[in-house]
Amino acid sequence: MAREQEEKTSADDLERADPPSRRCDQIQPSNDTSTNTNTNTHLDGDHDRRSHHHARYRVYKRRWIGLLQLVLLNIIVSWDWLTFSAVSTDAAAYFRVSEGAINWLSTAFLFAFVAACPIVIPTLHHGPKRGILAASALILGGNWVRYAGARATGGHFGAVMAGQVLVGLAQPFVLAAPTRYSDLWFSERGRISATAVASLANPLGGALGQLIGPIWATRPSEVPDMVLYTAIISTIATLPSLFIPSAPPTPPSATTSTTTSTTTSTTTPPPPLLRTLLTLAHNPSFWLILLPFGIYVGTFNATSTLLNQILSPYAFTSSDAGIAGALLIFVGLGAAALSSPLLDRFHPKPYLLAIKTLCPLVAAMYVAFVFAPNTRDTAAPYAILAILGAASFALVPVALEFLVEVGWPLGPEVGSTACWAAGQLFGAVFIIIMNALKEPGGGSEDDGKGTGPGWSPPGSMWKALVFQAVVAVAVLPAPLLLGVRRLGLGLGHAGALGRMRAEEGGVGEEGADARADAAHAAAARGDRAGEMAVDVGEMRAWIARMHGE
Repeated sequence: MAREQEEKTSADDLERADPPSRRCDQIQPSNDTSTNTNTNTHLDGDHDRRSHHHARYRVYKRRWIGLLQLVLLNIIVSWDWLTFSAVSTDAAAYFRVSEGAINWLSTAFLFAFVAACPIVIPTLHHGPKRGILAASALILGGNWVRYAGARATGGHFGAVMAGQVLVGLAQPFVLAAPTRYSDLWFSERGRISATAVASLANPLGGALGQLIGPIWATRPSEVPDMVLYTAIISTIATLPSLFIPSAPPTPPSATTSTTTSTTTSTTTPPPPLLRTLLTLAHNPSFWLILLPFGIYVGTFNATSTLLNQILSPYAFTSSDAGIAGALLIFVGLGAAALSSPLLDRFHPKPYLLAIKTLCPLVAAMYVAFVFAPNTRDTAAPYAILAILGAASFALVPVALEFLVEVGWPLGPEVGSTACWAAGQLFGAVFIIIMNALKEPGGGSEDDGKGTGPGWSPPGSMWKALVFQAVVAVAVLPAPLLLGVRRLGLGLGHAGALGRMRAEEGGVGEEGADARADAAHAAAARGDRAGEMAVDVGEMRAWIARMHGE
């Protein structure tokens, strides 16, 4: 009965549609060697594949230019964020403000990220280059405004804050861009690695800022010079943005979502922005990624910012805290460098397995870190922070790429921007809350060694660590529910199978077109069986289109 109903429904539209059999009649075997020669041509020496619209998918060497620029911008924007944190005492003395005011330079930076998101999303919606150019302009302007404020007689703290906010407005354009860029330029075999390289350059910049800042500013009078050197590096890093290509001439895969490609006939244009927002808002899998991503990024930012204050009351010096921070970041970068290419080799990608393994590990490390400072020995915090960094950094690109999967064919920029905005917002709020939970008292780092026994010596942030651990554990059920089909949390939205399945030619129009394309190739070689397969493949594709499959 179902087949008869389908044939009856299809017959009603036969006179209005161009049946595939007519197109098949026009296919003639070809012995033209020039056609074969052309199909073996590779742009930039890169490999290519055939699309379901009979176009060839290619990845171009020039894609590395834009990726490198994203790396540079993410490094410098994070470096700008922590410019004054590493020299907070000297900066406070130079500008004649409290260290709390210097801390607000970092906090305001995080809030600026959230404020910029309504502009970032539509900008990236039309391609990553616009976002890269906007970020470069803001970074360039913000750095030189900061320098003008720092060089003014006695230092003008208000101007420095204004410049810091400008740079903060730039960060979401480059931090949310990696998934959009990898979707536009990379095939499924390289997207996780590309997203990891560009995204994880951000904490690398923060580490460089914390390491190099104290070398450039050893006393208050050298703070303007430190800001000048940072501005010069920022200027050099932003200039290449003018020369990066905006989009590849041809898409890298069937699922690439773009409105800027010169071959839009072979791509899927992203849906309108408002529809994208509404669709994501009704997608439970999106929220199950957004919440843990935002909270774990927020706790990571808070831990990185307050690490010295967390450890100093328990017999640790600022050098000990610096080494702990370096382990947190550099071990994490190493773990991501190993895990991302490894995950890219799997097909299909083990997104859920990675997320459900790494999230509990992250939560467990925040619980363990509650007890680490009280050991008053570097082994415990060093080991815990190294594992925390490895799990957190490996999780970031996997979560971002999985978010693209569950939202496909929606543009990747919306979910990525929302997740990073949540992380920055939670980070700023957590810093404020954890500062409020700090025990009164405390002294310098020298008499911090053994200033008080037990869990809560003067200046201790033990309550803040408990708060952080509780939040990390409380959000853990969210990622563990991902993929539970009985709860309607399978891959994709509204029953879609996701980008990964579509690229396999799994079902519906994509699968039928892929089969039809293979048949066309056989028919072009004069294979009679291939011509018959064309008819079958085209018919399946045609019926799929007619019924909206």
